[in-house]
Amino acid sequence: MSGLSASGLKTQIKNYTEVGDTVLTNDVLENIILNAQQRIMYDVPIDADRKAQTGSLVAGQTTINCPAGALFIRGVQVYDSTSAVTGDNVWLLKRDRTFLQEYVPSTETAKRGKPKYYAMFGGATGLSDTTSGRLMFAPVPDAAYMFKVHYNYVQSILEGSGTNYISLNFPQGLLYCCLAETYGYLKGPMDMLTLYEQKYKEEVQKFASQQIGRRRRDDYTDGTIRIPIESPPQ
Repeated sequence: MSGLSASGLKTQIKNYTEVGDTVLTNDVLENIILNAQQRIMYDVPIDADRKAQTGSLVAGQTTINCPAGALFIRGVQVYDSTSAVTGDNVWLLKRDRTFLQEYVPSTETAKRGKPKYYAMFGGATGLSDTTSGRLMFAPVPDAAYMFKVHYNYVQSILEGSGTNYISLNFPQGLLYCCLAETYGYLKGPMDMLTLYEQKYKEEVQKFASQQIGRRRRDDYTDGTIRIPIESPPQ
C-alpha cells in the first residue's frame, strides 16, 4: 500500500467497516486516527522521530522542562564542561521520581554534585516546553553542567490531504490500527476487532524489524520495542 492521507484513511475506514458518516462522523474519525497514531509511536519508537536538545543545568535546581513536543526520553548525557557539549560525559541512569527524592532529600549545597540519575514526570500534555513534562536530576547539580537530552517527539497530526512519516512508511499498519480502534468504538463485532488487532501486530513486527535494521541499539540510546518481536525461523 502506498502512503495515506487523512482523507484517504477516513474513506478506507468507512469502506472496510461499511459504516457511514452518521455514525463515523469526521470528529470521531479524527479521534480514531489520533489515538492510532499515538499508539504506534509508543509501540515502536521511530528513528525518524528522534531529536536531541542541548542546554546547561542550573546549580541547585533539581528539575528542567522536557524538550518541547517530547513523547518520551531516550537518554540524557551530562558533560563535565559548563560551556560546550564536548569532552568527557556520562549517560545518566533512569530511575523513578521517588528514588531520586530519597537519594537526595534536600538541595543543601553540601549534598550537591554531578548528576548520576534522572526521572521524567508530569507527562506530555502538549507541544510546548512547559507542557511536555519535566526532568528531575540527582544529585542536585553543583555547577552549570552542559547536557544533551535524546528524545522522540510527537509527530504532526495527520489531517486533510497531508501526510506524515507514519502514513507514508507504515500505511497498512496505520489502517489496521485505525480499524481496531474503530471496532472498539463501535463495540464490535469482536471477531473483527480481534482480526485487525492481530493484523496490526503483524505489521508492527515488520516495521520494527526495519527500524532495528537501520541501527544497532546500545544501553543508553535504547529504542526498545514495546511489542515483543519474534525471531524469524532458522
